[in-house]
Amino acid sequence: MRMNRRLLATAALVLAAALANSAQAAKTLRIAHLNPEGPTESHSGAMTAVFKALVETATNGEIMVELFPNGQLGKDNEVIQQVRDGIVESCISSSGGVAQHYPLIGVFDVPFAFPNIDVAQQVIDLDSPFGEKLAADIHDKTGLKVLGLMDSGGFFAFTNSKKPIRGVADMDGLRIRTMTLPTHEAIIASLGGQPTALPWAEVYTALQTGVADGQMNPIPIIAFAKFNEVQKYLSITNHIITPYLWFINQDFYDSLNPEEQKIVDWAARVAVGAGRGTSRILEATALPELAKEMEVNAVPPAEMAKFAAAAQPAVEVLISEQYGDEGIEMLGALRENIEQVQ
Repeated sequence: MRMNRRLLATAALVLAAALANSAQAAKTLRIAHLNPEGPTESHSGAMTAVFKALVETATNGEIMVELFPNGQLGKDNEVIQQVRDGIVESCISSSGGVAQHYPLIGVFDVPFAFPNIDVAQQVIDLDSPFGEKLAADIHDKTGLKVLGLMDSGGFFAFTNSKKPIRGVADMDGLRIRTMTLPTHEAIIASLGGQPTALPWAEVYTALQTGVADGQMNPIPIIAFAKFNEVQKYLSITNHIITPYLWFINQDFYDSLNPEEQKIVDWAARVAVGAGRGTSRILEATALPELAKEMEVNAVPPAEMAKFAAAAQPAVEVLISEQYGDEGIEMLGALRENIEQVQ
């Protein structure tokens, strides 16, 4: 009896040690993003859900993925700094947050540069010629590895609480919230509006209290942010489309063995595809729902040409003045890739 007890005690100790070693061996990959966690609510929610499932399954639990949605770990630019410092392993960030670490992301903001969503998806991609160039330059300047590159949810539309935007004249005096991007501020100012730069966490309250009259974002973001609760008018302009960038800490990535790196890269590619598909579904389903509570109008092509005539030169001048030859060269590379795809 004593022997059996000893054997059981020894077995329990061995099992406990094995479990402890297994727990120590598991690597944790934490991903932060600003959007809702549900995979049907936002493209970053879909991406992180798919990525988590694929990585944990393919590595048999050797890499565990923890998700921090809804800005739990801080503002976009703050979380990017956490990834740079190795405090958090990964994040998915908007161009507004990225700009504070890599200002050249502003080259995407030349209005009407992309003719349609198909061209945009092919260019805003890690495997496109421009995507490869952008990722390499970001790594050189920040040390961050770009794990994925995709659009932020589609082309931008305007919402506001004052009036429909049917032409450039309707922008006059409107206080429009922008990301902390000089290029976005230049767009609004060139159209006669008053740019109001605010971090994402403050946008709903600013619209609710009248600090800002309106804002611009893709349809899926307008929907999941519930801006229909505090905005009356939605005007379809499709004036810009901006990237979301998925970063991973380079030291953490280097700590993975070659097989684990292959799994992480593969899972990220699949996850980006899931995110794009979710964005297109949300675009198609969200607009009819928004139209039940908001007055929706599409800006006519003739007026869109006036938008482009006013805003394009303003952004091009800003890129030239702020980023010099490097900005001009990067913008040229973007336009070249767009032309190649067309």
